[in-house]
Amino acid sequence: MQGLNSNICTICGDIWTAAARPPGRRVPRSHPKLKIASRLEVFCFFSKSGNLGFTSRRSLLASPFECEPGRGRAHVMTRRLSGGPRAAVLALLAATTLAACDQLGGSKSAPPGMGVQGPLDATKPGRLDPANAEDAVRIDQKLNCSLKQGDVVVYWWKGSAYSRVPGERDRHLFNVEGMNIRQCKNVQDEKRGYGFRSVSREILLYKDPQTDQILKTWKNPWTGQDVEVIHVANDPVNMRRPMYALSEEGKPHTADIRIVGNRAWSTGEAPLFYTNPLGGDYQEYVGNQYQAMEALNSFVYTDDLLDGSKAKLERYSLSWARFSQWLPWMQMGGRTGMMIFTIVGARVNSFADLPESIRKEIEANYPTYKEPPPLDDARPNETSWTYFKKQIDAKRAVSANKAKAGE
Repeated sequence: MQGLNSNICTICGDIWTAAARPPGRRVPRSHPKLKIASRLEVFCFFSKSGNLGFTSRRSLLASPFECEPGRGRAHVMTRRLSGGPRAAVLALLAATTLAACDQLGGSKSAPPGMGVQGPLDATKPGRLDPANAEDAVRIDQKLNCSLKQGDVVVYWWKGSAYSRVPGERDRHLFNVEGMNIRQCKNVQDEKRGYGFRSVSREILLYKDPQTDQILKTWKNPWTGQDVEVIHVANDPVNMRRPMYALSEEGKPHTADIRIVGNRAWSTGEAPLFYTNPLGGDYQEYVGNQYQAMEALNSFVYTDDLLDGSKAKLERYSLSWARFSQWLPWMQMGGRTGMMIFTIVGARVNSFADLPESIRKEIEANYPTYKEPPPLDDARPNETSWTYFKKQIDAKRAVSANKAKAGE
C-alpha cells in the first residue's frame, strides 16, 4: 500500500487459484497448481465532505497492468468457481483498502500540480463540446491516448531521412521506422478540474535506403568512416505535468483542432533549443546548443473525436517532420549541414499489430518497449542525445576497466 497524498491511497492485489484443499489447511505459494489468475487494483479516496469511498479495476493476465514500485501487495487465495470468489475478493480487498486509507489519511501529499486520482473511465454520454474546458481536455486526451486509464495505445510510423548541405544535392541517407507505446493516467485537481498525463516509450530505427534492412553500421559518405548506428530508444517520453481543464492562472483549456465536416486535425510545432548533453559546460560562451524543429499533424474523424462515449480513436493517421543537426553517432564533428526527416504513420490496435520487422526487432533487443512505463513514472525524459551519451559513457567505462585490468 502507498499513500499518494492526503486524500487517496491504493492497494494492489493478486487473485490466486489452486486445487481444492482440506478445510483449515493452507496451500503454500510454492504449490505447483497455485498461480495468479488475475490482478486487482483498488483505489480509495476521501470526498470533500469527509466520506470514504473506493473503486477498483481488474486485469486478466493476458494484458496485466503493473502495480507501481513501492506499493505493497495483498495476496488473496480463492478457488476457481463461478460468481462468488470474485465478489469475495473484491469485498476483502476493499475492506483491507478502507482500513489502510484510515491509516494513510495523513500521509505526505503528491508533487505539486500532479493532482489526485481521477475517474478511471472519463467517457461520458453525448457529444464533446470543444468550447467546454473539461471536454476540450478529453478531446486532447483522445488525440493523445484513451479516456480509460491504463488503456495501451500504440503508434507506428515510417519515412525517410535526408541530408542537406549547402552547395550539394540532398542525399537519402536512411529509411526510418518507429513506434510509440503509451497509456494515460486520469487525475483530478480541486481547483483546476479534470486532467490527464501520458507516459510512453518510443523507438526509431535507421534502415538501409536500398534494402530497408535495419542498420548495425553505416559508411559515412563524407568521412569514409564506418560508424556504429545508435538507434533511438527513448525511455521515457512522458508529459512532465498533467493537462488540466484550467491553467494555473485559471484560464480554460482550449483544444487546438480544426474541423471541416467529418474530418478533424491538429497541428503542433516544437522549436527545440536546449543545452546539448554532449556540449560541455560552456555552451553559452561557445555555442553548440542543440537546435531542431519538429512538426506533428494528426488526422481523425470528427464523429469519432467528439463522441464522448468512445474512449479511444481507432482511425488515426499522422505526419511528422523534423529538421535537426547531424545525428551524434554519424561523427560529423563541426561539418556544415543538417538532417531532414519526413514520416507518416497511424495508430495500430496493439503491439502485436505492428509490422513484423519492427516487432521482431523490439522483441529481440528492446523487450521493455512492449509495454508503456507505469502510470506514476517520475523519471526524467530521455532524448536521442541523452541516450547516445549513456551508450558512449558505458563504452568508455568498459574500456577504462579493461585498461586497469591490464596494468
